[in-house]
Amino acid sequence: MKFEIKSRRLVLVAALYFGAVLNLSLWRYLYRNLEITDPSGLIFALNLPLVLLAALTVIFSLLIWPYLARPALILLLLLSSAANYTMFQYGIFIDADMIRNIVQTNQREARDLVTAGGLIWLAFFGLLPALLVARLKIVYQPPWRETGGRLLIVAVCLAILGGSTVFFYKDYAFFGRNHKEMTRLINPANYLYATVRFFQLEALARREIVKIDEHARLAPYPDAGLTVFIMVVGETARSMNFSLNGYGRETNPELAREDLISFTDVTASGTATAIALPTMFSSQGRRDFNLTDIKYSENLLDLLQRAGYRVWWRENDDGCKGVCDRVPAEDMVKQGSEKYCDGSYCYDQVLIEGLEEHLKTLTQDTFIVLHTMGSHGPTYYKRYPAEFRRFTPTCDTGEVQTCDREAIVNTYDNTIVYTDHIVAQAIDILKKFPQYESGLLYVSDHGESLGENGVYLHGLPYSLAPAEQVKVPMVLWMSDHMKRSDHVDYECLRARKDRPLAHDNIFHSLLGLMEVRSTTYDQSLDLFQPCRTKPLP
Repeated sequence: MKFEIKSRRLVLVAALYFGAVLNLSLWRYLYRNLEITDPSGLIFALNLPLVLLAALTVIFSLLIWPYLARPALILLLLLSSAANYTMFQYGIFIDADMIRNIVQTNQREARDLVTAGGLIWLAFFGLLPALLVARLKIVYQPPWRETGGRLLIVAVCLAILGGSTVFFYKDYAFFGRNHKEMTRLINPANYLYATVRFFQLEALARREIVKIDEHARLAPYPDAGLTVFIMVVGETARSMNFSLNGYGRETNPELAREDLISFTDVTASGTATAIALPTMFSSQGRRDFNLTDIKYSENLLDLLQRAGYRVWWRENDDGCKGVCDRVPAEDMVKQGSEKYCDGSYCYDQVLIEGLEEHLKTLTQDTFIVLHTMGSHGPTYYKRYPAEFRRFTPTCDTGEVQTCDREAIVNTYDNTIVYTDHIVAQAIDILKKFPQYESGLLYVSDHGESLGENGVYLHGLPYSLAPAEQVKVPMVLWMSDHMKRSDHVDYECLRARKDRPLAHDNIFHSLLGLMEVRSTTYDQSLDLFQPCRTKPLP
């Protein structure tokens, strides 16, 4: 028995079925996480299914054509019903790692996953609709009319998507930022993208790491002592909110008491951590940046380690983006004290925990990276303990677009005050070891928009990004021992603090300061070079 249906009607039916029935996990997630507190929130909530339906209609408009429609729909129904079941029943999110797990599942594990309930679910939501599709007689119009009709459908759907983006940009941006995992529930886009990404990663994984200088060596000055240097990588801190740089509020009360240099005109290499962090440690500048090449190329930490430094990375953000893959690293969320961590998040104070005890045991030159959570938004209010709630009222929600700007800035500035405390504590610890050549560099990965011109958060295309997202703080502290032994004129550096610098300077400046000779070193990008009283050996 054959069932007859017009092609354009089938497009709509397929979009409705996949959107309403095969995305149960998505709707459950939205029900649990979408906060509706006012009429605008309700309108945004009602717009979500319309956007999903429009996107799915576009997809099926491209799939439902003679010879392609039936096999494509049957395959998608079977796969999507399986994905729907596993997501809904087990609460999983589908990404490239999950596809890898599926590919690597053996027969015993597969058998363990097969249950009566699962088979009933798959039969009802996947197999029966697939059998129905197999018996369908799809009626198409003449090619030119069919094509014209599809183009009209796609145009209407794209208009809906474009209009939703324009009218609900802030809502989608903020909800998406705070719930990045949601995209891993959108069926079937999640497993289709994840599968492609899995094979991309598998191909990349077979690449060898490119060694940028196999002969990097330590060439210290004759009067050099044991060196310990701490690099604190900030998160989402913007230069203009540092009182060290002239901000009207006292956001750096502790660092203001230190003999340090705050560089006032530093440009980030990206507007997101995934780009800015790898570039910061790479010999490649922003102009030559290629994320794939950087991921599979050695960086500053590799050269320091090869030259004889003990490198130690302490992680409290969302990962080191491949930078620390070949050096000892510590995940503070997994290993940190319960005093500062709750199992999924840690205050940055955890990075300081045990640091002094570690420095007491040093027997070789050491380079330490503390990767902070810093001012990561939009939940700024979660980034600091209650005692650092200096500026009020605060915006105690992830939906920061619903707060007035004063509350947003207050909350953000509190994160800067807490960062100030963490960096000052690290300096205080270094001061306890005057026998070391010690120093500290704090620099943020990128900045943040706090509502200026209606823009929030970060991640805009670099060419369009405002100064709030690309101008970052950079603070240097050096012990008297390091100034003397490394022959650096501190006052000369201070006099140059307002000169333009960028993330591009970090690799070469630290390579020179750590007295490592390498063919990758570019003297013109070493910020210390103009202020050395004695040439590098």
